[in-house]
Amino acid sequence: MSNSYNVLIMGASYGSLLGTKLLLAGHSVTLVCTAGTAELINEQGTLVKMPVRGRDELVEVASKKLKSALRASVPEKVNPKDYDLVVLGMQEPQYGVPGVRELLDAVGKARVPAMAIMNMPPLPYLSRLPNLDVNALLPSFTDPSVWDSFEPGLVTLASPDPQAFRPPEEGKNVLQVSLPTNFKVARFESDTHTKMLKQLEDDIAAINYELPDGSSTPLPVKLKVFDSLYVPLAKWSMLVTGNYRCIKQNEMVSIRDAVHSDLEESERVYQWVVDLCVKMGADPADMVPFEKYANAAKGLSKPSSGARAAFGGAKNIERVDSLVQAVGKQYGEKLDSLEQTVMFVDARINMNRLDEKAS
Repeated sequence: MSNSYNVLIMGASYGSLLGTKLLLAGHSVTLVCTAGTAELINEQGTLVKMPVRGRDELVEVASKKLKSALRASVPEKVNPKDYDLVVLGMQEPQYGVPGVRELLDAVGKARVPAMAIMNMPPLPYLSRLPNLDVNALLPSFTDPSVWDSFEPGLVTLASPDPQAFRPPEEGKNVLQVSLPTNFKVARFESDTHTKMLKQLEDDIAAINYELPDGSSTPLPVKLKVFDSLYVPLAKWSMLVTGNYRCIKQNEMVSIRDAVHSDLEESERVYQWVVDLCVKMGADPADMVPFEKYANAAKGLSKPSSGARAAFGGAKNIERVDSLVQAVGKQYGEKLDSLEQTVMFVDARINMNRLDEKAS
């Protein structure tokens, strides 16, 4: 009989997708969120809707109907030592928020292995990459000090490829998957912690979900474990080509339009980031081909969450654009299109900060 793990997920929105897969696989999950959301989830559970190949309608997975335990909690009521694995599922600026900051610090001090499903790789993870001057990357982080208590070997990264959103007409306990791809995670430093990831991979792969009509189906969105530390960085080329190029000087556009309005330029940007990752040490075979990404982007008809936040007045968003720019600088690489993107994002965020001061 395989072990049943107790998993803490910081972030109940995107985190509920991986959380649901873990529950289906027989593991216990605690979601960390705000008091209102925690109350809603403890009362009603979570509902994740996902497309399944060969079926016209979305398959709905309600946590209340599953055998494994799900609970939600505010950060102050969580003890990281109670868990086998911590999943970091919030956006990078959120880790500096009071309550969350203290919990993150406690996770680091408790030496619990942590797996990020963030677009922005945590600083301790970047410290695991050889030949990278992490100090030169600090300006891309909202507050680098939140990572001070972590041991790099205990932090890993899963590429957050699956796309999901909260339907605006639904409650905060509902998540809809729009692109059901896989979480690709790099191994931990220790074989013991990596073995846990591989068991989670096997358990999730074995899920056969029973539908209301009595039939059953495998579900998309798997966890895939890799030895290479660079596999999760495959997301960088997608973020730089699509998500951040949604932010224009005076407007935001959908990811689809950011990619497809000038496909040739998009491919140039995408390939530049792929080449940078290969220069860092990635195997070209671990990167996602541009054609596959461009095809997926056709279905992404909304601006990225980062663009929506930036145009909604956010003073901080995840800055993978400036992180990749800074990494490029270390390797003697520069791309005019990325320079322009970083400039547009900087200008929008600075405008939001000035607006707040003025008010």
